[in-house]
Amino acid sequence: MAGSGCQRTSTGIALGRPRAPTGPSPTSGLQMLEFLSITPWRRPRPVLLILAALGAAATILAAAPPAPDERAIRATVAQAIVTLDTDEQAALVRGLSDRPGPLALDLLSRWKEGGLYVFETPDGGRIPVALSADTDADGRQGAMRIEDHSPLTDPSGQPLRLTPSELELAETDSNLRRAMKDVADMAALTDPDPRRRRQAAQDIGLTQDPGKRPTLQRARTTESDRHVARALDEALALVQLRSESAADRVDGCSTLGRLGSIAAQDALKSLLQEASANGEQEVARAATGALAAIAVHVKRVNAAGTVFRGLSAGSVLLVASIGLAITFGLMGVINMAHGELIVVGAYTTYIVQNLFGPGLQLSPFGFTIRLPGLGAEGSVYQLYFAAALPLSFVVAALVGIALERSVIRFLYKRPLESLLATWGVSLVLQQLFRLTFGANNVQVDSPLWLSGNWTVHDVVFGWNRLFVIAFAALIILLTWTALNRTPLGLLIRAVMQNREMAACMGVRTERVNSLTFGFGSGLAGLAGAFLSQIGNVGPGLGQDYIVDAFMTVVVGGVGNIFGTVISALGIGMLNQSLQQIIGNPVLGKILVLGAIILFLQWKPSGLFVTRSRSLEN
Repeated sequence: MAGSGCQRTSTGIALGRPRAPTGPSPTSGLQMLEFLSITPWRRPRPVLLILAALGAAATILAAAPPAPDERAIRATVAQAIVTLDTDEQAALVRGLSDRPGPLALDLLSRWKEGGLYVFETPDGGRIPVALSADTDADGRQGAMRIEDHSPLTDPSGQPLRLTPSELELAETDSNLRRAMKDVADMAALTDPDPRRRRQAAQDIGLTQDPGKRPTLQRARTTESDRHVARALDEALALVQLRSESAADRVDGCSTLGRLGSIAAQDALKSLLQEASANGEQEVARAATGALAAIAVHVKRVNAAGTVFRGLSAGSVLLVASIGLAITFGLMGVINMAHGELIVVGAYTTYIVQNLFGPGLQLSPFGFTIRLPGLGAEGSVYQLYFAAALPLSFVVAALVGIALERSVIRFLYKRPLESLLATWGVSLVLQQLFRLTFGANNVQVDSPLWLSGNWTVHDVVFGWNRLFVIAFAALIILLTWTALNRTPLGLLIRAVMQNREMAACMGVRTERVNSLTFGFGSGLAGLAGAFLSQIGNVGPGLGQDYIVDAFMTVVVGGVGNIFGTVISALGIGMLNQSLQQIIGNPVLGKILVLGAIILFLQWKPSGLFVTRSRSLEN
């Protein structure tokens, strides 16, 4: 075989290649490189060279000792565990603040959660260890030394396997846990998430620990996010308030006043008292100036917050009233069941949420109905509200059309009878909601894209409130377009202005009436979907808004959409402003109601009077 140049291998026969020289087989990456370099019979392929180089690198890294920082961290934690003096333990742990990497956080977290132990040797020595995750049939686990992560062995060099009961638990106290929290806060300053860095800077600043000043200064020099940089400046200024240097304290007061730090008010008041008692006039003046500047900032924040809350409350009221502006303002129907149409939209949102999730079980009239869910998670589940919006409109519109075809069509131009009839319908619907969903409120979770808030100069803007404001504006735009730029809108305005004349012109007034009432009811359903994101959903949800909705339509001018917008925003702003000034929500609402009554005594037709043929006759 040697003469023919054939060589039998484990995978077959290699033809035309001379036999490789005998010798030791390569067992590591370095030996592989040496083996390839001394093999004269062929040039090694580039792929083989790359693989050999990677193997050599892996061998070197595996054999390399731990990095100096890792050794130092492990040694510090091991020393802290076996130290009996609790103050010295806390000092050793706080020493990790200069290098709070993932390893330090992991060891401290395991220590705090009871995952580290002390092994006592026969000669009285104490070795800090951690048990491995592998457990044998006897419930024993491998023990790893904290100081170098090597296995704990017996005198013969065999790895020991122990149970937690055979070891002494490494305990912690409140002082040590505070030290661990300080290290975690310092580590958070280097977190990739800017929100966590900002929160960590705020937490460290509130401690006012002068020892953390160097770490904060290092973090400030490398920080690029302006919001985190501002939080670091605020934290440094708070730490400066505890400095022994009067110049540092004055500089800290100046920075806090310039930033308008609301969180620093208590610290500044304490500094003012100390400076006044010690006769430090310059520090006292600086603290007083900072408090005055912060007070001005607080007034601005409160004013901006009041405006936003007023717009939010007005938008909620507008969404609840716009459907009534159609059914009552244009059609002249006093629909006391408008609140229950809002509840229909809210419960539709609740059902859609459960259909996207685990499903829902209903028990109307004693019959159990099981609605299976999609079991969606993550981003797919978060889309449930986008699907609930059109469904809320459609379901409420269908209920409204059924109400118009069965009850209201017989009561046109009979306002008292329509009021009593729709009030009875509202009672029936409320009881139906109780029988179907129960008397207790149900919770509708906000999707992640509507949760949280946006903070600008300490003014908090909730995403759900911003969404209501934006969508209320969109609803008004679409409603105005539908009434003034579509053939259906032309028919609606013609029938509402003069029903008999429109019928003589060939308009099917009954169908237009149903579509108009359905459109207004659908808008009420959308209001229920929005309100489900603000509070709980229950059978009495509509009763909280029905009176305010009627007042909004009447004050704006019956039949005037633009007047409804102005009225809703004005009532919302007035309500929030009075609550901010008086400080009593109930008294503020009473004053708003009194102002509305006086306004209607002055202008019974509301802000904007809608003139039509029927009103002029």
